Amino acid sequence: MEVFLIRLLQFMLAISLLVLLHEGGHFFFSKLFGVRVEKFFLFFDPWFHIFQFKPKNSDTTYGMGWLPLGGYCKISGMIDESFDTEQMKQPAQPWEFRSKPAWQRLLIMIGGVLVNFLLALFIYSMVLFHWGDSYIPVQNMTMGMKFNSDAKAIGFKDGDILVGTESKTFKKFDIDLLRSIADGKSVTVKRDGKTVTINLPADMSLLKMVKTEPAFVRPLLPADVDSVMPNTPAAKAGIKAGDKILAVNGKNVDSWNEFTDQIAVMKDVLAAAPQTTKDSLKARTTTVVFFSSAKRQNDTAKVVLSPEMQLGVGMSNLAKYYKPVTR
Repeated sequence: MEVFLIRLLQFMLAISLLVLLHEGGHFFFSKLFGVRVEKFFLFFDPWFHIFQFKPKNSDTTYGMGWLPLGGYCKISGMIDESFDTEQMKQPAQPWEFRSKPAWQRLLIMIGGVLVNFLLALFIYSMVLFHWGDSYIPVQNMTMGMKFNSDAKAIGFKDGDILVGTESKTFKKFDIDLLRSIADGKSVTVKRDGKTVTINLPADMSLLKMVKTEPAFVRPLLPADVDSVMPNTPAAKAGIKAGDKILAVNGKNVDSWNEFTDQIAVMKDVLAAAPQTTKDSLKARTTTVVFFSSAKRQNDTAKVVLSPEMQLGVGMSNLAKYYKPVTR
């Protein structure tokens, strides 16, 4: 309960700050253009308010309502906020919103959104300034990539290190890299210490590259076990963190990529099997061969995967094998 109350208080403080900044945007442009702000409230105040005050020689009453659903600025001459219809019958006064030119009224109206945008830009800039853009350069991935059958038909081989296309050098593994391959005429790779150029077909499709399973290209990730969740098939089979998966479902695996591909095949078999307990159990039963880091030898275990076809192991991420750079 105490944790919940702390989280609730943190949430309320964060929302309050955002509301103050948003309404402050309307307030700032109103004051800048000489428009009178009658009320500036955090939270809404139907029937009553928690507190309010009006500084000496000020036209604005500041206060805090009790309904934490936002806040508001009551701007003179803005009919949709003040609803002061009697005031609207009178000639427009110099301090009223309605007397100002269109561009000033526009800035007053979008002032809150503008402040929110500038705040987001400021926070993002500070994050980049403090932490930078951290990534692993593609050319530093010395174990290379894992390719699907479509990529191999073009000429790629598992373990190729991507360098770039005829017009662009690859920086990091992201959607831009895939887009460059889809738009390129050729790709240069490093293979066994040599530079190899692979000509690409004219019908390369970024959408197909992204949606195809297995993916067109993925960083090759060794099948090292980083963690084992308790009470899972892996834990019951004696697999531990630091072990290495060598084979599953009768197929050798050289990477996590290959492991997940084999599990995907088993999922397809399970989906096609009759929905009976016996058939489901049969489809989920497999043999896993792994290298035991404790015994320093290969071991074999028969396991029944979970109904979600999970073994219960966590894989290491790329940062374990390659040092990220920050720029």
